[in-house]
Amino acid sequence: MSDAEWAVVRPLLPVPGRLRGRGGQPEAYCHRAMLDAIRYLVDNGTKWRAMPADFPPWDRAHAFFRRWRNHDLVREFHDRLRRLVRKQVGRDPEPGAGVIDSQSVKADAVVGSDSRGFDGGRLISGFRRLQFPQGA
Repeated sequence: MSDAEWAVVRPLLPVPGRLRGRGGQPEAYCHRAMLDAIRYLVDNGTKWRAMPADFPPWDRAHAFFRRWRNHDLVREFHDRLRRLVRKQVGRDPEPGAGVIDSQSVKADAVVGSDSRGFDGGRLISGFRRLQFPQGA
């Protein structure tokens, strides 16, 4: 993560409990190193155990990610970042609408007849699944 990216991201991160007076031990690795490790994992599609030695140990990075995920901090961080970006381009911080698309999928014998249908436009007997566009 570049210094410019870190300058934008850092104020959006949740403040650790120790710094809010809730006690606890100091964290062993800085959030920037942890975020770099998680970004590397997502970008390259590697496994946790295959993380390069340049990053914090894989089990610590995984525990950090799991803790954030379990406390819904990943969604909160994403929402804060989305609001910031929308403000910077002159838009309302909260989106007013969303786009949902669907896709017809062929159904085989394991799909129950109560959830099956026929897509007349594509001439497919199957069911429809919702798709959310990337970046929404």
